[in-house]
Amino acid sequence: MVRKIIRIDEEKCNGCGLCASACHEGAISMVNGKARLTREDYCDGLGDCLPACPTGAITFEEREAPAYNEAAVQKAKAEKAKASHTPLPCGCPGTASRTILHDDNNACRTVRAASRLSQWPVQIRLVPPRAPYFHGANLLIAADCTAYAYGNFHDDFIRGKITLIGCPKLDDVDYTEKLTTIFAENDIQSVTVTRMEVPCCGGIENAVRRALLASGQPIPLRVVVISTDGRILKE
Repeated sequence: MVRKIIRIDEEKCNGCGLCASACHEGAISMVNGKARLTREDYCDGLGDCLPACPTGAITFEEREAPAYNEAAVQKAKAEKAKASHTPLPCGCPGTASRTILHDDNNACRTVRAASRLSQWPVQIRLVPPRAPYFHGANLLIAADCTAYAYGNFHDDFIRGKITLIGCPKLDDVDYTEKLTTIFAENDIQSVTVTRMEVPCCGGIENAVRRALLASGQPIPLRVVVISTDGRILKE
């Protein structure tokens, strides 16, 4: 049938995940850091996701699409409600409250870990794009929550790297232009991105990928996804 349904422009999508949270039917999912309409039969065509999108990536269109399946939506909602750590019904899924328990029985409390940070500043907005420490550097670009979630962050990620941090949800800036300058005008050897599993954290990965493409430099990229309880989910 031909009906009104949403359309997502992936070029405009910044990966914040707000539309996925605003879609109470669950029609939108985050795929590789971008919002996608993964269940056309879950889209009711009312557009609750439109005002949530900060970049105007979502619009309406009239086209051939499956009919809205309310029964399937209600069943999916019921199954989701049974799952643990269900995201809040509004806002970013990364704001979902949870308690994390760790086994500290074998933790040594008498040894203080050394800092591996080798430069300052570390905030992407503050770092000089032509700082001398960028020459020949292996670069770590970290979503700032990753250092708090992953216990051995200094030794496993910061050691031997120049570190830049930022939050794509809270920083009112697009990192792409500055990162492009850093990549293009310095002899960067490699880039490692650490991001959280929550959808809005995909913004920092997307900015790095866009900057690498714009710089024209064949710099190796490694992306590490960390869970909210401190596990490496993907690398």
